Amino acid sequence: MKETIVAQATAPGRGGIGILRVSGPLATKVAQAILGKCPKPRMADYLPFKDADGTILDQGIALYFKSPNSFTGEDVLELQGHGGQVVLDLLLKRILQIDGIRLARPGEFSEQAFLNDKLDLAQAEAIADLIDATSEQAVRSALKSLQGEFSKKVN
Repeated sequence: MKETIVAQATAPGRGGIGILRVSGPLATKVAQAILGKCPKPRMADYLPFKDADGTILDQGIALYFKSPNSFTGEDVLELQGHGGQVVLDLLLKRILQIDGIRLARPGEFSEQAFLNDKLDLAQAEAIADLIDATSEQAVRSALKSLQGEFSKKVN
């Protein structure tokens, strides 16, 4: 069975919004544990995010993407809550208490997208280039690769 991974998708630190992403076959189990239900695929649902004892940790938007219609090609759950780092850490800690869930390595969501044929290698590398871009030209170049322009020329 494939593993289910979780990580903070937004930059660490203080912000208005913080996003946790879960990808893998247990994404619906996480939704049930945190939300009490699984949202309808590709429909935003505003819900409380709960701890194991029912205490509300935060509230926000939950999005569920059913495989293969997600970035990774797997079932994906995104929890978009308030961006305080303590809030996100509490929610992440709760998710990691669920059997079968582990913390994702840096770049692992893109790796899963590549392994599930959602991205080719040039596109996966373009994501890292886009994140690391320090100029407008670097952003434009990375976006072209992400959109498949480089891959079309090579193939």
